[in-house]
Amino acid sequence: MSLLIALLCQILAIASTSLIYKTGGWLQPHWLIWTQPVLAAALSKMLRQPWWWQLIHLLFVPAVWLFLTFQIDGWIYMAAFLLSLAIFWGTFKGDVPLFLSSDAVSKALATIVKRQRANNLIDLGAGIGSAVIPLAKQLPQLEITAVERAPLPWLILRWRCRRFSNIKVLRQNLWDTALAEYDIVFLFLSPMAMPRMQDKCLQEMRTRSVVVSSSFEMPIWPTERTIQLKDIKHTRLYCYRLPEKRGF
Repeated sequence: MSLLIALLCQILAIASTSLIYKTGGWLQPHWLIWTQPVLAAALSKMLRQPWWWQLIHLLFVPAVWLFLTFQIDGWIYMAAFLLSLAIFWGTFKGDVPLFLSSDAVSKALATIVKRQRANNLIDLGAGIGSAVIPLAKQLPQLEITAVERAPLPWLILRWRCRRFSNIKVLRQNLWDTALAEYDIVFLFLSPMAMPRMQDKCLQEMRTRSVVVSSSFEMPIWPTERTIQLKDIKHTRLYCYRLPEKRGF
């Protein structure tokens, strides 16, 4: 669906730019290459696509113009596309982009693990291991599962985790990952993913287990605690605890 919306934004922006050029007469030809991306990004924002799609819209047509103008070999363009696809595989499929966590996040997670006396933790969307590797060094007794679907980050993650016996790396969709066995679930997703993730956690996780979300809140689930970190991004960790499940 995200790809279809993105394609619609591009088509509408091209049509609008062409109409302005043909009817208004005031738009100079060399400005077309910059007007279309701005319109596509604006349409993307209006249709509530995540911010990274707006960035893609802004860069796509200028990048094509650059390659054609300077006669850059086609294989370079294809290589750049394949590299982007390998890194942001989940983004093109409607998931979340690659976000990197700071060392302060890993230190805070270590404190949470100790406070909760947790035996295991899962990182949904582990990227290249910016959170789980420092955590594994601090707490070698903690069983860590790192989930990543994008091909290149997953390969880097596997390589970086090869010497850590307490990290299990899985290449799979985070939405297909069962959460019932974990004491702590760590997330660094996006605002668009939080409503669905909230439902998944509430349905699958054990009573009294903990969810830690970096930077983005659950829509209606009240936090048990919010931790303000002193890293460069001023990251906030939103902590949630699974409530007691009441019978009928």
